[in-house]
Amino acid sequence: MLRLALLAALAFVPSAADAADPPNVVLIIADDLGDGDLGCRGHPHIRTPNIDRLATQGVRFTNAVLTISSCSPSRSSLLTGKYPHETDAEQLHWPLPASNETFSERLKAKGYFTAAVGKWHLGNAVKDRFDLVVEAGQGGFVLPTGPDGQPMKMTAGANPSGCEDWVPVLKNRPQDKPFFLWLAALDPHRAYEDDTIPNPHTAADAVVPPFLPDVYGTRSDLAAYMDEVTRLDGYVGEVLAELDRQGVAENTLVIFMSDNGRPFPRCKTTLYDSGVKTPLIARLPGVTPAGTTSERLVSSVDVSATILDLCDAGPLKKGRGESFLPLLNDPAGPAIREYAFSEKNWHDYDASQRSVRTTDYKYIHNLAPELPNTPPADAVRSPTFVAMRHLRESLTPEQAAIFTPGPAEELYDLSADPHELNNLAADPAHAAALNELRGALAQWRTDTADPSPPLRSPDEFDREEGTPLPARQRPRSNKATMFPN
Repeated sequence: MLRLALLAALAFVPSAADAADPPNVVLIIADDLGDGDLGCRGHPHIRTPNIDRLATQGVRFTNAVLTISSCSPSRSSLLTGKYPHETDAEQLHWPLPASNETFSERLKAKGYFTAAVGKWHLGNAVKDRFDLVVEAGQGGFVLPTGPDGQPMKMTAGANPSGCEDWVPVLKNRPQDKPFFLWLAALDPHRAYEDDTIPNPHTAADAVVPPFLPDVYGTRSDLAAYMDEVTRLDGYVGEVLAELDRQGVAENTLVIFMSDNGRPFPRCKTTLYDSGVKTPLIARLPGVTPAGTTSERLVSSVDVSATILDLCDAGPLKKGRGESFLPLLNDPAGPAIREYAFSEKNWHDYDASQRSVRTTDYKYIHNLAPELPNTPPADAVRSPTFVAMRHLRESLTPEQAAIFTPGPAEELYDLSADPHELNNLAADPAHAAALNELRGALAQWRTDTADPSPPLRSPDEFDREEGTPLPARQRPRSNKATMFPN
Protein backbone atom coordinates (compact mmCIF):
# COMPACT_ATOMS: atom_id res chain seq x y z
CA MET A 1 0.00 0.00 0.00
CA LEU A 2 2.77 2.42 0.86
CA ARG A 3 4.49 1.83 -2.48
CA LEU A 4 1.24 2.62 -4.29
CA ALA A 5 0.76 5.73 -2.20
CA LEU A 6 4.26 6.92 -3.00
CA LEU A 7 3.81 6.27 -6.69
CA ALA A 8 0.47 8.05 -6.56
CA ALA A 9 2.28 11.04 -5.11
CA LEU A 10 4.47 11.09 -8.20
CA ALA A 11 1.38 11.57 -10.36
CA PHE A 12 0.97 15.10 -8.98
CA VAL A 13 4.51 16.09 -9.88
CA PRO A 14 4.82 17.90 -13.23
CA SER A 15 7.10 15.86 -15.44
CA ALA A 16 7.88 15.19 -19.07
CA ALA A 17 7.74 11.53 -18.15
CA ASP A 18 4.43 9.71 -17.93
CA ALA A 19 3.65 9.56 -14.20
CA ALA A 20 2.24 6.06 -14.73
CA ASP A 21 5.64 4.83 -15.86
CA PRO A 22 7.56 2.63 -13.41
CA PRO A 23 10.14 4.62 -11.45
CA ASN A 24 13.74 4.59 -12.64
CA VAL A 25 16.62 4.03 -10.22
CA VAL A 26 20.17 5.39 -10.27
CA LEU A 27 22.50 4.04 -7.57
CA ILE A 28 25.80 5.96 -7.34
CA ILE A 29 28.56 4.25 -5.34
CA ALA A 30 31.71 6.10 -4.33
CA ASP A 31 34.87 4.08 -3.70
CA ASP A 32 36.44 4.71 -0.26
CA LEU A 33 34.52 7.88 0.67
CA GLY A 34 34.21 8.66 4.36
CA ASP A 35 30.83 9.61 5.81
CA GLY A 36 31.89 13.09 6.93
CA ASP A 37 33.79 14.06 3.80
CA LEU A 38 31.09 16.06 2.01
CA GLY A 39 29.98 19.63 2.36
CA CYS A 40 26.48 18.49 3.28
CA ARG A 41 27.98 16.37 6.07
CA GLY A 42 29.64 19.39 7.62
CA HIS A 43 33.13 19.39 6.09
CA PRO A 44 34.04 23.09 5.96
CA HIS A 45 36.40 23.06 2.98
CA ILE A 46 35.73 20.11 0.68
CA ARG A 47 34.04 21.11 -2.59
CA THR A 48 31.05 18.89 -3.34
CA PRO A 49 28.36 21.24 -4.71
CA ASN A 50 26.50 18.62 -6.73
CA ILE A 51 26.22 16.03 -3.98
CA ASP A 52 25.31 18.83 -1.57
CA ARG A 53 22.54 19.93 -3.93
CA LEU A 54 21.26 16.36 -4.12
CA ALA A 55 21.04 16.38 -0.33
CA THR A 56 19.05 19.63 -0.38
CA GLN A 57 16.55 17.96 -2.72
CA GLY A 58 16.15 14.70 -0.80
CA VAL A 59 16.79 12.83 2.44
CA ARG A 60 20.21 12.43 4.03
CA PHE A 61 20.53 9.44 6.36
CA THR A 62 22.79 10.21 9.31
CA ASN A 63 22.92 6.63 10.64
CA ALA A 64 23.47 4.54 7.51
CA VAL A 65 25.77 1.58 8.18
CA LEU A 66 27.59 -0.76 5.82
CA THR A 67 27.84 -4.50 6.42
CA ILE A 68 31.60 -4.38 5.89
CA SER A 69 34.28 -1.74 5.23
CA SER A 70 35.97 -3.53 2.35
CA CYS A 71 35.44 -2.89 -1.37
CA SER A 72 34.32 -6.10 -3.08
CA PRO A 73 32.55 -7.74 -0.11
CA SER A 74 30.61 -4.53 0.47
CA ARG A 75 29.44 -4.50 -3.16
CA SER A 76 28.53 -8.19 -3.04
CA SER A 77 26.48 -7.56 0.09
CA LEU A 78 24.79 -4.56 -1.49
CA LEU A 79 23.86 -6.45 -4.66
CA THR A 80 22.51 -9.53 -2.87
CA GLY A 81 20.96 -7.98 0.23
CA LYS A 82 22.90 -10.51 2.32
CA TYR A 83 25.71 -10.20 4.84
CA PRO A 84 29.19 -10.78 3.40
CA HIS A 85 29.75 -14.15 5.09
CA GLU A 86 26.48 -15.37 3.54
CA THR A 87 27.60 -14.58 -0.02
CA ASP A 88 30.74 -16.76 -0.17
CA ALA A 89 32.51 -13.56 -1.23
CA GLU A 90 33.37 -12.19 2.19
CA GLN A 91 37.07 -11.59 1.61
CA LEU A 92 38.58 -8.90 -0.60
CA HIS A 93 38.78 -9.78 -4.31
CA TRP A 94 36.62 -12.90 -4.04
CA PRO A 95 34.10 -12.87 -6.91
CA LEU A 96 30.43 -13.22 -6.14
CA PRO A 97 29.33 -16.80 -6.95
CA ALA A 98 26.49 -17.36 -9.42
CA SER A 99 24.48 -19.14 -6.73
CA ASN A 100 23.57 -15.74 -5.26
CA GLU A 101 20.37 -13.99 -6.27
CA THR A 102 20.83 -10.29 -7.05
CA PHE A 103 18.37 -7.43 -7.01
CA SER A 104 19.47 -6.36 -10.50
CA GLU A 105 18.19 -9.62 -11.99
CA ARG A 106 14.86 -9.01 -10.25
CA LEU A 107 14.63 -5.64 -11.95
CA LYS A 108 15.76 -7.11 -15.26
CA ALA A 109 12.98 -9.70 -15.06
CA LYS A 110 10.53 -6.89 -14.30
CA GLY A 111 11.39 -5.29 -17.64
CA TYR A 112 14.04 -2.81 -16.55
CA PHE A 113 17.11 -2.00 -18.60
CA THR A 114 19.92 -2.70 -16.16
CA ALA A 115 23.50 -1.48 -16.51
CA ALA A 116 26.57 -1.47 -14.27
CA VAL A 117 29.07 1.21 -15.25
CA GLY A 118 32.46 1.94 -13.68
CA LYS A 119 34.18 -0.09 -11.01
CA TRP A 120 32.96 -3.68 -11.06
CA HIS A 121 35.00 -5.80 -8.62
CA LEU A 122 32.35 -8.55 -8.46
CA GLY A 123 33.80 -11.24 -10.76
CA ASN A 124 32.43 -12.73 -13.94
CA ALA A 125 29.77 -15.09 -12.61
CA VAL A 126 27.10 -12.42 -12.08
CA LYS A 127 27.74 -10.13 -15.03
CA ASP A 128 24.71 -11.65 -16.75
CA ARG A 129 22.52 -10.18 -14.01
CA PHE A 130 22.81 -6.88 -15.91
CA ASP A 131 21.94 -6.14 -19.53
CA LEU A 132 25.19 -4.21 -19.82
CA VAL A 133 28.43 -4.06 -17.84
CA VAL A 134 30.89 -1.32 -18.79
CA GLU A 135 33.91 -1.93 -16.60
CA ALA A 136 36.19 0.97 -15.70
CA GLY A 137 39.58 0.76 -17.33
CA GLN A 138 38.52 -1.84 -19.87
CA GLY A 139 37.22 0.52 -22.58
CA GLY A 140 35.82 -0.32 -25.99
CA PHE A 141 32.48 -1.74 -24.84
CA VAL A 142 29.58 -1.43 -27.23
CA LEU A 143 26.14 -0.44 -26.04
CA PRO A 144 23.59 -2.75 -27.71
CA THR A 145 21.12 0.00 -28.58
CA GLY A 146 21.23 3.76 -29.06
CA PRO A 147 18.64 6.44 -29.72
CA ASP A 148 19.43 6.40 -33.43
CA GLY A 149 19.34 2.60 -33.63
CA GLN A 150 23.10 2.43 -33.95
CA PRO A 151 25.51 0.94 -31.40
CA MET A 152 27.60 3.41 -29.47
CA LYS A 153 31.18 2.84 -28.45
CA MET A 154 32.18 3.73 -24.93
CA THR A 155 35.31 5.63 -24.00
CA ALA A 156 38.48 3.61 -24.53
CA GLY A 157 41.71 3.66 -22.60
CA ALA A 158 42.31 4.97 -19.10
CA ASN A 159 39.36 5.83 -16.87
CA PRO A 160 40.99 7.46 -13.85
CA SER A 161 37.72 8.32 -12.13
CA GLY A 162 35.74 5.27 -13.22
CA CYS A 163 32.86 7.62 -14.04
CA GLU A 164 33.67 8.53 -17.64
CA ASP A 165 31.01 6.25 -19.17
CA TRP A 166 28.17 7.09 -16.80
CA VAL A 167 26.52 9.75 -18.94
CA PRO A 168 27.10 8.01 -22.32
CA VAL A 169 25.21 4.94 -21.05
CA LEU A 170 22.45 7.13 -19.62
CA LYS A 171 22.15 8.99 -22.91
CA ASN A 172 22.05 5.88 -25.06
CA ARG A 173 19.87 3.61 -22.93
CA PRO A 174 16.82 1.98 -24.54
CA GLN A 175 14.04 4.54 -24.48
CA ASP A 176 11.19 2.03 -24.23
CA LYS A 177 12.08 0.64 -20.79
CA PRO A 178 12.46 1.89 -17.26
CA PHE A 179 16.11 1.77 -16.19
CA PHE A 180 18.32 0.84 -13.28
CA LEU A 181 21.90 2.12 -13.36
CA TRP A 182 24.60 0.90 -10.96
CA LEU A 183 27.12 3.73 -11.31
CA ALA A 184 30.33 2.87 -9.45
CA ALA A 185 33.28 5.24 -9.21
CA LEU A 186 36.96 4.55 -8.68
CA ASP A 187 37.20 7.88 -6.81
CA PRO A 188 38.43 8.51 -4.17
CA HIS A 189 40.38 5.23 -4.02
CA ARG A 190 44.15 5.42 -3.81
CA ALA A 191 46.66 5.97 -5.43
CA TYR A 192 46.51 9.77 -5.62
CA GLU A 193 48.10 11.87 -8.34
CA ASP A 194 48.74 15.55 -8.89
CA ASP A 195 46.42 17.73 -10.98
CA THR A 196 43.30 15.68 -10.31
CA ILE A 197 41.23 18.87 -10.39
CA PRO A 198 42.07 22.39 -11.68
CA ASN A 199 42.06 24.06 -8.25
CA PRO A 200 43.48 21.50 -5.80
CA HIS A 201 42.73 21.49 -2.10
CA THR A 202 45.60 22.43 0.18
CA ALA A 203 46.91 20.96 3.40
CA ALA A 204 45.19 23.82 5.23
CA ASP A 205 41.83 22.62 3.90
CA ALA A 206 42.13 19.23 5.60
CA VAL A 207 40.19 18.33 8.73
CA VAL A 208 42.30 15.88 10.74
CA PRO A 209 40.36 13.50 13.02
CA PRO A 210 41.83 12.92 16.50
CA PHE A 211 42.89 9.36 15.71
CA LEU A 212 45.40 10.68 13.13
CA PRO A 213 48.40 12.93 13.85
CA ASP A 214 47.92 16.52 12.75
CA VAL A 215 51.11 16.85 10.72
CA TYR A 216 51.85 17.95 7.17
CA GLY A 217 52.09 14.37 5.85
CA THR A 218 48.55 13.65 7.03
CA ARG A 219 47.16 16.96 5.83
CA SER A 220 48.67 16.76 2.35
CA ASP A 221 47.44 13.16 2.05
CA LEU A 222 43.92 14.23 3.02
CA ALA A 223 44.06 17.12 0.54
CA ALA A 224 44.88 14.73 -2.31
CA TYR A 225 41.98 12.52 -1.22
CA MET A 226 39.69 15.55 -1.16
CA ASP A 227 40.64 16.35 -4.76
CA GLU A 228 39.32 12.97 -5.90
CA VAL A 229 36.10 13.51 -3.94
CA THR A 230 35.62 16.77 -5.82
CA ARG A 231 36.33 15.06 -9.15
CA LEU A 232 33.68 12.47 -8.30
CA ASP A 233 31.26 15.25 -7.43
CA GLY A 234 31.64 16.65 -10.94
CA TYR A 235 30.53 13.37 -12.49
CA VAL A 236 27.58 13.15 -10.11
CA GLY A 237 26.59 16.60 -11.34
CA GLU A 238 26.75 15.43 -14.96
CA VAL A 239 24.41 12.51 -14.21
CA LEU A 240 21.92 14.76 -12.44
CA ALA A 241 22.02 17.25 -15.31
CA GLU A 242 21.42 14.48 -17.86
CA LEU A 243 18.41 13.22 -15.92
CA ASP A 244 17.04 16.75 -16.04
CA ARG A 245 17.80 17.09 -19.75
CA GLN A 246 15.92 13.89 -20.52
CA GLY A 247 12.95 14.98 -18.42
CA VAL A 248 13.09 11.85 -16.26
CA ALA A 249 14.48 13.25 -13.01
CA GLU A 250 10.99 13.59 -11.51
CA ASN A 251 10.42 9.85 -11.90
CA THR A 252 13.88 8.67 -10.85
CA LEU A 253 15.09 7.59 -7.43
CA VAL A 254 18.73 8.64 -7.06
CA ILE A 255 20.72 7.08 -4.22
CA PHE A 256 24.26 8.17 -3.41
CA MET A 257 26.49 6.21 -1.02
CA SER A 258 29.99 4.82 -0.49
CA ASP A 259 31.21 1.23 -0.28
CA ASN A 260 33.42 1.90 2.77
CA GLY A 261 35.27 4.60 4.67
CA ARG A 262 38.20 6.74 3.57
CA PRO A 263 41.47 4.82 2.86
CA PHE A 264 43.32 6.02 5.95
CA PRO A 265 44.45 4.38 9.20
CA ARG A 266 41.56 3.52 11.54
CA CYS A 267 39.04 4.10 8.75
CA LYS A 268 38.66 1.72 5.79
CA THR A 269 38.44 -1.98 6.84
CA THR A 270 37.61 -1.10 10.46
CA LEU A 271 34.27 -1.44 12.22
CA TYR A 272 34.45 2.07 13.64
CA ASP A 273 32.02 4.58 12.15
CA SER A 274 34.97 6.01 10.20
CA GLY A 275 34.94 2.69 8.33
CA VAL A 276 31.34 1.49 8.19
CA LYS A 277 29.19 4.63 8.16
CA THR A 278 28.19 5.64 4.65
CA PRO A 279 26.93 9.06 3.44
CA LEU A 280 23.59 7.77 2.17
CA ILE A 281 21.43 10.30 0.31
CA ALA A 282 18.17 9.51 -1.48
CA ARG A 283 16.13 11.77 -3.76
CA LEU A 284 12.75 10.96 -5.28
CA PRO A 285 10.96 14.17 -6.28
CA GLY A 286 7.43 14.39 -5.00
CA VAL A 287 8.16 11.78 -2.34
CA THR A 288 11.31 12.77 -0.43
CA PRO A 289 10.86 16.01 1.55
CA ALA A 290 13.57 18.33 0.26
CA GLY A 291 16.54 19.03 2.49
CA THR A 292 15.57 16.64 5.27
CA THR A 293 17.59 14.24 7.40
CA SER A 294 16.66 10.93 8.93
CA GLU A 295 18.34 9.70 12.09
CA ARG A 296 16.77 6.26 11.71
CA LEU A 297 19.20 3.37 11.55
CA VAL A 298 19.52 1.76 8.13
CA SER A 299 21.91 -0.87 6.77
CA SER A 300 23.35 -1.34 3.31
CA VAL A 301 21.41 -4.63 3.10
CA ASP A 302 18.29 -2.44 3.16
CA VAL A 303 19.14 -0.70 -0.13
CA SER A 304 18.15 -3.66 -2.32
CA ALA A 305 14.93 -4.21 -0.34
CA THR A 306 14.01 -0.54 -0.77
CA ILE A 307 14.64 -0.47 -4.51
CA LEU A 308 12.72 -3.69 -5.09
CA ASP A 309 9.86 -2.40 -2.95
CA LEU A 310 9.64 0.82 -4.94
CA CYS A 311 9.79 -1.02 -8.26
CA ASP A 312 7.33 -3.73 -7.19
CA ALA A 313 9.85 -6.40 -8.17
CA GLY A 314 9.40 -8.72 -5.19
CA PRO A 315 11.79 -9.36 -2.30
CA LEU A 316 15.01 -11.33 -2.59
CA LYS A 317 14.46 -14.92 -1.46
CA LYS A 318 17.32 -14.82 1.04
CA GLY A 319 17.65 -11.08 1.47
CA ARG A 320 18.24 -9.70 4.96
CA GLY A 321 17.17 -6.15 4.26
CA GLU A 322 14.21 -4.08 5.42
CA SER A 323 12.75 -1.55 3.01
CA PHE A 324 13.27 2.04 4.14
CA LEU A 325 10.80 3.28 1.54
CA PRO A 326 8.56 4.64 4.33
CA LEU A 327 11.45 6.84 5.49
CA LEU A 328 11.77 8.43 2.06
CA ASN A 329 8.32 9.90 2.57
CA ASP A 330 8.59 10.42 6.34
CA PRO A 331 12.25 10.64 7.44
CA ALA A 332 11.23 10.84 11.10
CA GLY A 333 8.82 7.92 10.82
CA PRO A 334 8.97 4.63 12.72
CA ALA A 335 12.34 2.88 12.78
CA ILE A 336 12.76 -0.02 10.36
CA ARG A 337 15.46 -1.76 12.40
CA GLU A 338 16.86 -1.75 15.92
CA TYR A 339 20.36 -3.01 15.10
CA ALA A 340 22.83 -2.75 12.23
CA PHE A 341 25.45 -5.50 11.96
CA SER A 342 28.87 -5.35 10.32
CA GLU A 343 31.83 -7.65 9.90
CA LYS A 344 35.54 -7.43 9.22
CA ASN A 345 37.30 -10.17 7.28
CA TRP A 346 40.53 -10.56 5.35
CA HIS A 347 41.53 -7.45 3.43
CA ASP A 348 45.24 -7.67 2.61
CA TYR A 349 45.77 -8.85 6.21
CA ASP A 350 44.32 -11.52 8.45
CA ALA A 351 41.43 -10.10 10.49
CA SER A 352 38.13 -11.16 12.02
CA GLN A 353 35.75 -8.86 13.88
CA ARG A 354 32.00 -8.43 14.22
CA SER A 355 29.96 -5.46 15.40
CA VAL A 356 26.44 -4.38 16.21
CA ARG A 357 25.30 -0.77 16.31
CA THR A 358 22.24 1.08 17.53
CA THR A 359 21.72 4.80 17.17
CA ASP A 360 23.35 5.20 20.59
CA TYR A 361 25.98 2.47 21.07
CA LYS A 362 28.49 0.37 19.12
CA TYR A 363 29.75 -3.03 20.30
CA ILE A 364 32.74 -4.66 18.58
CA HIS A 365 33.74 -8.28 19.18
CA ASN A 366 37.31 -8.93 18.07
CA LEU A 367 37.55 -12.61 17.12
CA ALA A 368 41.30 -12.31 16.53
CA PRO A 369 42.46 -10.03 19.36
CA GLU A 370 46.08 -11.03 18.87
CA LEU A 371 46.19 -8.93 15.68
CA PRO A 372 46.68 -5.15 15.37
CA ASN A 373 44.12 -3.02 13.52
CA THR A 374 46.42 -2.63 10.51
CA PRO A 375 44.85 -0.50 7.74
CA PRO A 376 44.72 -1.79 4.15
CA ALA A 377 48.02 -2.10 2.34
CA ASP A 378 47.51 0.99 0.19
CA ALA A 379 46.98 3.01 3.37
CA VAL A 380 50.05 1.40 4.94
CA ARG A 381 52.04 2.77 2.01
CA SER A 382 50.47 6.22 2.43
CA PRO A 383 52.18 9.41 3.66
CA THR A 384 49.88 9.33 6.69
CA PHE A 385 50.98 5.89 7.83
CA VAL A 386 54.63 6.67 7.11
CA ALA A 387 54.32 9.74 9.34
CA MET A 388 52.71 7.62 12.05
CA ARG A 389 55.56 5.12 11.92
CA HIS A 390 58.09 7.90 12.41
CA LEU A 391 56.04 9.47 15.19
CA ARG A 392 55.15 6.20 16.90
CA GLU A 393 56.66 7.06 20.27
CA SER A 394 54.82 10.39 20.46
CA LEU A 395 51.40 9.25 19.21
CA THR A 396 48.41 9.24 21.52
CA PRO A 397 47.30 5.77 22.68
CA GLU A 398 44.31 5.95 20.34
CA GLN A 399 46.57 6.79 17.37
CA ALA A 400 49.15 4.14 18.24
CA ALA A 401 46.50 1.42 18.55
CA ILE A 402 46.94 0.53 14.85
CA PHE A 403 50.34 -0.97 15.73
CA THR A 404 49.30 -3.13 18.68
CA PRO A 405 46.76 -5.92 19.37
CA GLY A 406 43.36 -4.64 20.41
CA PRO A 407 40.88 -5.63 23.11
CA ALA A 408 38.52 -8.57 22.62
CA GLU A 409 35.51 -6.34 23.28
CA GLU A 410 34.85 -2.66 22.64
CA LEU A 411 31.82 -0.57 23.54
CA TYR A 412 31.29 3.07 22.59
CA ASP A 413 28.72 5.71 23.47
CA LEU A 414 28.33 7.20 20.01
CA SER A 415 26.62 10.43 21.00
CA ALA A 416 29.24 11.30 23.62
CA ASP A 417 32.19 9.81 21.74
CA PRO A 418 31.60 9.97 17.96
CA HIS A 419 35.21 9.06 17.12
CA GLU A 420 34.99 5.95 19.36
CA LEU A 421 38.08 6.66 21.43
CA ASN A 422 36.82 5.73 24.92
CA ASN A 423 36.21 1.99 25.26
CA LEU A 424 33.45 1.46 27.84
CA ALA A 425 33.40 -2.36 27.75
CA ALA A 426 34.78 -2.60 31.28
CA ASP A 427 32.71 0.28 32.68
CA PRO A 428 29.99 -1.04 35.06
CA ALA A 429 27.85 2.00 34.27
CA HIS A 430 27.40 0.66 30.72
CA ALA A 431 27.03 -3.02 31.58
CA ALA A 432 23.39 -3.13 30.49
CA ALA A 433 24.23 -1.80 27.01
CA LEU A 434 27.16 -4.21 26.76
CA ASN A 435 25.03 -7.22 27.65
CA GLU A 436 22.22 -6.20 25.30
CA LEU A 437 24.51 -5.74 22.31
CA ARG A 438 26.61 -8.80 23.12
CA GLY A 439 23.43 -10.87 23.08
CA ALA A 440 22.12 -9.25 19.88
CA LEU A 441 25.38 -9.96 18.09
CA ALA A 442 25.47 -13.58 19.26
CA GLN A 443 21.90 -14.09 18.02
CA TRP A 444 22.73 -12.53 14.65
CA ARG A 445 25.73 -14.79 14.25
CA THR A 446 23.52 -17.79 14.90
CA ASP A 447 20.71 -16.60 12.63
CA THR A 448 23.07 -15.92 9.71
CA ALA A 449 25.25 -19.02 10.24
CA ASP A 450 28.36 -16.92 10.75
CA PRO A 451 31.23 -19.46 10.78
CA SER A 452 32.68 -20.27 14.17
CA PRO A 453 35.62 -20.29 14.20
CA PRO A 454 35.61 -17.60 11.52
CA LEU A 455 37.37 -17.98 8.19
CA ARG A 456 40.98 -16.78 8.45
CA SER A 457 43.62 -16.15 5.79
CA PRO A 458 47.33 -15.24 5.98
CA ASP A 459 48.66 -11.73 5.42
CA GLU A 460 49.54 -10.81 1.84
CA PHE A 461 51.57 -7.70 2.71
CA ASP A 462 54.02 -6.60 5.35
CA ARG A 463 52.16 -4.73 8.12
CA GLU A 464 54.80 -2.02 8.48
CA GLU A 465 55.84 -1.35 4.88
CA GLY A 466 52.91 -2.62 2.80
CA THR A 467 55.27 -4.63 0.62
CA PRO A 468 54.15 -8.03 -0.76
CA LEU A 469 54.96 -11.15 1.24
CA PRO A 470 55.77 -14.53 -0.30
CA ALA A 471 52.62 -16.07 -1.73
CA ARG A 472 50.64 -18.18 0.72
CA GLN A 473 47.47 -20.09 0.06
CA ARG A 474 44.18 -18.44 1.00
CA PRO A 475 41.09 -20.59 1.50
CA ARG A 476 39.05 -20.77 -1.71
CA SER A 477 41.92 -18.77 -3.27
CA ASN A 478 40.92 -19.58 -6.84
CA LYS A 479 39.16 -16.24 -6.63
CA ALA A 480 41.35 -13.97 -8.72
CA THR A 481 42.23 -10.37 -7.97
CA MET A 482 40.27 -8.08 -10.29
CA PHE A 483 41.64 -4.74 -9.18
CA PRO A 484 44.96 -3.84 -7.59
CA ASN A 485 44.77 -2.80 -3.97
